[in-house]
Amino acid sequence: MYADRTHVGSGGPVKASVIAIALFLPGVASADTQGKVLSDPVVSCKAFKPHDLCFETPKDGIARGEYFSEPFYAVILKTAERCSIPEKERLQTQALFPGSKVFSMRFECDDTGEFIRYTNVNDQFGFLAVHAGATLKEANKRLAEVKATGRFPGANIRTMQVVLVFP
Repeated sequence: MYADRTHVGSGGPVKASVIAIALFLPGVASADTQGKVLSDPVVSCKAFKPHDLCFETPKDGIARGEYFSEPFYAVILKTAERCSIPEKERLQTQALFPGSKVFSMRFECDDTGEFIRYTNVNDQFGFLAVHAGATLKEANKRLAEVKATGRFPGANIRTMQVVLVFP
């Protein structure tokens, strides 16, 4: 019994396993990182459409089925029937919030290859939202700005992530 403890404590196979796991973990962590949200409405991002909230995507060559942004807060301005919010309405709403991206969900709405969806929403409905920051304090400030317009009576705060679905 004491001989086994001495063997484990001296390194042996356990130490080799720990070293192997430690060397492997950095690769796993980089594969599972989350992209930084780019909430400036002036920034255009490749692989994203104008109505999408874009984020930094991996450039490591690792195949994925989906890739997630970092979590963020949004103010849901409007919920509607799937695929019913026109781009013209999004652009008009964007003019109300020039410092933060106004985005809408168009996942699986047409044949143009929409590969962006969002977490913490019901996929059976469409929505119009404005990015509200990384903290609840920022989100509450944005919600107050939204309510001050008097145009979005049901506006509410939601934590979300953008999901890039690879075809």
